[in-house]
Amino acid sequence: MSHSTVPRSRAEAKTTGAAARAAGSPAGERQGRKPPGGLGLRLRFRRDRTLILMTLPAVVLVLVFNYVPILGNVVAFQEYDPYVSDNGLAAMLHSPWVGLEQFERIFADPAFRDAVRNTLVLFGLQLVLFFPVPILLALLINSVVRPRVRAVAQAILYLPHFFSWVLVITVFQQIFGGAGIIAQTLRRHGHEGFDLMTDPGIFMFLVTAEGVWKDAGWGVIVFLAALASVSPDLYEAAAMDGAGRWRRLWHVTLPALRPVIALLLVLRVGDALTVGFEQILLQRDAVGPGAAEVLDTYVWWNGVRNQDFSYAAAAGLVKGLVSVALVLAANKVAHFMGEQGVYKK
Repeated sequence: MSHSTVPRSRAEAKTTGAAARAAGSPAGERQGRKPPGGLGLRLRFRRDRTLILMTLPAVVLVLVFNYVPILGNVVAFQEYDPYVSDNGLAAMLHSPWVGLEQFERIFADPAFRDAVRNTLVLFGLQLVLFFPVPILLALLINSVVRPRVRAVAQAILYLPHFFSWVLVITVFQQIFGGAGIIAQTLRRHGHEGFDLMTDPGIFMFLVTAEGVWKDAGWGVIVFLAALASVSPDLYEAAAMDGAGRWRRLWHVTLPALRPVIALLLVLRVGDALTVGFEQILLQRDAVGPGAAEVLDTYVWWNGVRNQDFSYAAAAGLVKGLVSVALVLAANKVAHFMGEQGVYKK
């Protein structure tokens, strides 16, 4: 027993000593220890090269269609004439510079101020009436015990997201229009009908209702994914402490959703000046520009449609700068509330 143990101990001692010497050497440091700054760029690329190659096409698309066109904002400071040359870049180079003249025209136009007011009012309504709906629906679906019922309810809510705005507005027209189902039913019973689709007074609420019906299911998926990450042990511990259904909702479920809510709220605030171009453009003539004109439709009618591209670019640039400022402000509020937001401090 002792003769067999001693050689093995000596072999282990030699192995341990060699490992110690290797660890103390520069080569050992390279093999067994990480550099002070963590993994180098080359090592990180080798480790993540598969993911990088997978995301490379998406990055190229974003660069080509989102970042390269930013260079075209230079026409906001010109009197851009696309007919100077067949080449768009050459037309930009040969168009005369006018400085801030386009921006002066924008801020002096009363229609622009009306469009900004309508946009902000519609954003406020959607933030108050639309944003909480996916959260409430996700909590409701998550409380259903049977998985089959949950799957069916989620599919029904998510289906309108694939409808085009033309189809959505057609459905609302067939229900709430002057010749819709409700109006015809009222007339058959001797009552006066109504036409909500052409009433400027409730247009903002109508647009919000259309958005809720179409896109609430999309938000439900996000919040259900966040709820799926909540450990059941937390609910069991809260139940053992005597917490009822509402107490568990308040102290376990909502804190788990708070980071996602903060992130989506910041993104929604940054998208405040974009309230649905196609949706509103399709209904603009029915209620008039006074009630339906928002920034996107204003840019279309006063810039793109009239081929006043410099004016349209100036209006779009103002909108973009304001949106960036709103994102930064909302992210600061998220940091103040203890959440990460879009990016960390």
